[in-house]
Amino acid sequence: MKLLFKLPALKSLWNLKPLNRTFHGHSRLLASDVYSQYEPIRRGEQEIPKYFNFASDVLDKWSEIEKAGKRPSNPAFWWINGKGEEVKWSFEELGFLSRKVANVLTIVCGLQKGDRIVVILPRVPEWWLVNVACMRAGIVLIPGTSQLSAKDILYRLQASKATCIITDDTLAPAVDSVASECLFLKTKLIVSKGSREGWLNFTDLYKNQSADHSCVKTRIQDSMSIFFTSGTTGSPKMTEHSQGSLGFRPLLSERYWLDLTPSDMIWNTADTGWILTSLASVFDPWVFGSCIFIHKLPRIESAAILNTLCRFPIHTLIGAPTLFRMLVQNDLSSYKFMNLKHCMSGGEPLNPEVMEHWKSKTGLDIHEVYGQTETGIICSVFKGMKIKPGSMGKAAPLYDVQIVDKNTNILPPGQQGEIAVRSKPIRPLGLFSEYVDNPKKTAESEHGDFYLTGDKGTMDEDGYFTFFGRDDDIIISSGYRIGPFEVESALIEHPAVAEAAVVSSPDPLRGEVVKAFVVLSPNFSSSDMESLICDLQGHVKKTTAPYKYPRKVEFVQELPKTVSGKIKRNELRNKEWGRM
Repeated sequence: MKLLFKLPALKSLWNLKPLNRTFHGHSRLLASDVYSQYEPIRRGEQEIPKYFNFASDVLDKWSEIEKAGKRPSNPAFWWINGKGEEVKWSFEELGFLSRKVANVLTIVCGLQKGDRIVVILPRVPEWWLVNVACMRAGIVLIPGTSQLSAKDILYRLQASKATCIITDDTLAPAVDSVASECLFLKTKLIVSKGSREGWLNFTDLYKNQSADHSCVKTRIQDSMSIFFTSGTTGSPKMTEHSQGSLGFRPLLSERYWLDLTPSDMIWNTADTGWILTSLASVFDPWVFGSCIFIHKLPRIESAAILNTLCRFPIHTLIGAPTLFRMLVQNDLSSYKFMNLKHCMSGGEPLNPEVMEHWKSKTGLDIHEVYGQTETGIICSVFKGMKIKPGSMGKAAPLYDVQIVDKNTNILPPGQQGEIAVRSKPIRPLGLFSEYVDNPKKTAESEHGDFYLTGDKGTMDEDGYFTFFGRDDDIIISSGYRIGPFEVESALIEHPAVAEAAVVSSPDPLRGEVVKAFVVLSPNFSSSDMESLICDLQGHVKKTTAPYKYPRKVEFVQELPKTVSGKIKRNELRNKEWGRM
């Protein structure tokens, strides 16, 4: 079946200044071999291929270009840990090592095309090798943040029916505590310098494997990754992306939000568990043959970030608004960013005053991007586009983004409504495939001809979008999406808690934080409420991922509820944000 993709003329739609897309010497082969798909877009129509694999169709082509001496000497991957260790790989080395890992997964672990693997690792080189190896073997990658608790891991393993897990020394004990309840789990791989009973040592295995591996043939609609994303009710949903939505999509569109060259180096500070890392630290930069820079960063610290920007030839920096809020609190005049040319922020809105401060000290604008796990990047302030403080830019290529009312009628400029993406009659290539095993939620995500983001916003006369907040109860803190249900469930497990409601609360650094309104159990009494707050916070950290714990706690006699007994979180949230 032919899948057709249609775009209006890009120039007139986005009114952009000319982009840096001139192909010189080393890039001419790139233009013909990798970017040949671009030409039909300019004619208003693109035929999507039936088969596509990012490893063989993009990464291996860059390896050929590299071996032919037609790519700069820039590495494809550059990792440091801040303690003197570093790893550099060319595209050829990336291919060599990832083929070894593919053999570990298929020969040693017995994984086959379509099988699922949970990967919970911090920012270490092995995470990238596993990503590429899964592409080569057609294995579905399920990334997770290393802050997950044993309960979180149990849910992910059971829901996904993953047959293999890869993690490190930190989380291996948590996996062992729940592994007996995971009927589908067959193999456990540990990234460690030592050994652990019941686990296979990942590093020892791949170093001893053959690098002879043939990349499987994958259809463009085949499942590639599953991301767990928080919801307002119930457990996190499994959001599935395909070879097309993750791998082929940047060949068509994403030059407009990154616009990199093979000489550029990009540093994205997002956690490995989030889709932004897949987009900004795997697929989109490597489409351009750019170098992906990674700092292990056990903690996001201003000094480490600023010193790294000074020491390394980083061209593009991507971070959550929290990162830039932290950085501007430093004396930026004492740092010289010789190579930094482009800064981007996403995950939540960035304060205009932070943008102004950053530009006054560095001379650089911060370009905002907007998207979701389900959509990838759907709005962006592209290079060459006028920046409007507080705006997240215009709709990205592939997407028809509109502001709609509750009946999905398109609203006029300036009127607030829900941000929506047209999904019919032609579904955008970058949109997720489905919520796995949840057809009801998949169906509910669309209404009429649109996928509904659940976010409120406006669009002005020039097509610029502004974000106003969630249309549901999701909390976005430091770029992390937190569902209230998970935190409330953790709190209610504590013997002191009878009821709990969780909402967002304003915070100058993180944008918003988790606040819990708690009704104490009638049988519980305590005179030391500060100690109880610390106890509740510690309990949540142990029960679920630590980043979800309530930084603010308020004890109340009762929670506001509807006639049917549902908690009126919007009332609590409005009060917290001073909107009553």
